[in-house]
Amino acid sequence: MRILTYIFSFFLLIIVAGAIYATYLFTLADDKGYTFKEYKPPLTTQIFDINGKLIANIFEQHRFYANYNEFPPRLIEALIAIEDTSFFEHNGVNIDAIFRAVIKIIKSGGKTMEGASTLTQQFIKNTELTPEKTLERKIREALLAYKMETFLSKEEILERYLNFIFFGHGYYGIKTAAQGYFHKNLNELTLKEIAMLVGMPKAPSSYDPTKHLDLSVSRANNVIQRLYSLGWISKNEYDEALNEVPMIYDDTLTQNIAPYVVDEVIKQLSPNFKDLKTGGYKITLNIDLDVQEMARKALQFGYDEIVKRDKDANLSTLNGAIVVVNHQSGGVLALVGGVDYEKSNYNRATQSTRQPGSSFKPFIYQVAINLGYSPMSEVADISRIFEGGAGNNEDWKPKNYGGNFEGIITLKQALTASRNLATINLALDIGIDVIYSKLLQMGFKDINPDLSLVLGSFGISPLEFSKFYTMFGNNGVIKEPQIIREIADKEGKILLEFPSKEYRVSEEGQSFLVLDMMRNVVEHGTGRNARVNDIEIAGKTGTTNKSVDAWFCGITPEIEALIWFGNDNNKPMKSTEGGARTAAPVFREFLTQYLEKFPDTTRKFNIPSDVRKGLYKGKSEYYTPKSPLPRMNAKFNESEILF
Repeated sequence: MRILTYIFSFFLLIIVAGAIYATYLFTLADDKGYTFKEYKPPLTTQIFDINGKLIANIFEQHRFYANYNEFPPRLIEALIAIEDTSFFEHNGVNIDAIFRAVIKIIKSGGKTMEGASTLTQQFIKNTELTPEKTLERKIREALLAYKMETFLSKEEILERYLNFIFFGHGYYGIKTAAQGYFHKNLNELTLKEIAMLVGMPKAPSSYDPTKHLDLSVSRANNVIQRLYSLGWISKNEYDEALNEVPMIYDDTLTQNIAPYVVDEVIKQLSPNFKDLKTGGYKITLNIDLDVQEMARKALQFGYDEIVKRDKDANLSTLNGAIVVVNHQSGGVLALVGGVDYEKSNYNRATQSTRQPGSSFKPFIYQVAINLGYSPMSEVADISRIFEGGAGNNEDWKPKNYGGNFEGIITLKQALTASRNLATINLALDIGIDVIYSKLLQMGFKDINPDLSLVLGSFGISPLEFSKFYTMFGNNGVIKEPQIIREIADKEGKILLEFPSKEYRVSEEGQSFLVLDMMRNVVEHGTGRNARVNDIEIAGKTGTTNKSVDAWFCGITPEIEALIWFGNDNNKPMKSTEGGARTAAPVFREFLTQYLEKFPDTTRKFNIPSDVRKGLYKGKSEYYTPKSPLPRMNAKFNESEILF
């Protein structure tokens, strides 16, 4: 009698299911098939350096998409062997399996809802339906599976399934799991590795080989035994696979090895690419990871040296930044926004605006040279009092570092020794309104038209400041620093390129005259601690009042590096810290590493054709037709014209 009851219940269930099925097919929206066809799972976007090295993965779900033709035949065999042996025969629903499942349901009084799911149904369950185990959901799952197979081929279904499914450890899709767990492409996997992967979706957390290798291997052996029992692998393949224990890698998902750079890239691209973390883009940067690591190490070196000198340094606020730019292309080769990203993700290279102090002086001297002054033009290095010049109705009495005066000196001497008073008197001679106007033409913003501007009393980020420094190494042309080189879609098609914008602010020869003055800063002046043998270096130190900020901005024939140190809360560092002692040695440390890696780098600056040399007071000095040497005591030697 009980058997008859089960049989009656089964046929009643079939009738009810048929009625629901017919109604469902009638009411099912036509665009469901379109949804199946246009399935687009969230994909991981990858960021690469200029040499194609991976910098980071960014994502909502960590997934790399694989087309069906990327799947090895053995992978497909292993999957259907363990999950759905009749996959290529059924139409989305396995009637025999359903019959067996219904018997289990009836025997359990409706408490057990398991079995009977084909791969198509599994995909439907995970993408279209809620996870509850009810008879209604199982019927809807079966109907949708049937409909899916009317729109998609078996290969298309497998492609979607293998790209969607979760494989533990944060890996979505089998291509992601293969690269993450084994550091292999799909076509490089062994049979044992394939078996481990196809066995994971049943219980991804339990079979994660980075956490439960024994369970993962045991599950893989079940897959291998199933393949052998079906006659799909030979005895030799069976034995070899059972005995293999693959190498497992426990990688972080992001693999982010330049976090300050990645943060800035996301900030720049997010407004125009709303799906940045889901679109599977390939982003190539101008960053060189080798140079990035050199910059990071050099910044750490500088930080450690400060701490050694100052036992009272506030380690929670003391920090630094470094930006390295190819001034000829505008490409940012390295950007480090702090000493330790894990302690602070605040990007001091891009977000922090600090006073540049005396590192701003070269731009004042560039204005003077552009107006026809010569490096040998003389200026008074004497003290003056400016009534109400402090901006708060108090008198302003600027001083030189050390408090002394030199009297009458040349512009070259003034910049070499970073003489504040001489620079102020030069600005007064030119006119602060003229200087302000010329600086605006160069592109400077948020500057005030008063004398304090001459000493760099405004805020600017290291990255923004690096833009203006490109004019000296690039013959008077400013190059907009670019971190991003290009962005491509998931198929590799270039969507957008990021060429560096440029504009000329000085004639070639006039720019070289200031570059040569800054070269003297490194050879004989405040930048001596930045010197490196066998390469020409130009640069300028910068120290603000009470050692709040310490800068060194260095230039070689190919690159420039701007280094800043200070406290995040704008509190002073130790009074002995400054551009010369704190920042300049970091440039030397960085450039030494750089030359070891790139020994063929250009060592000497190019001299523009309009630059000439003449004797002035017994010394050979550069000049141009626009900025001739002063007539008194000058002797021009046309035979020394340099091309």
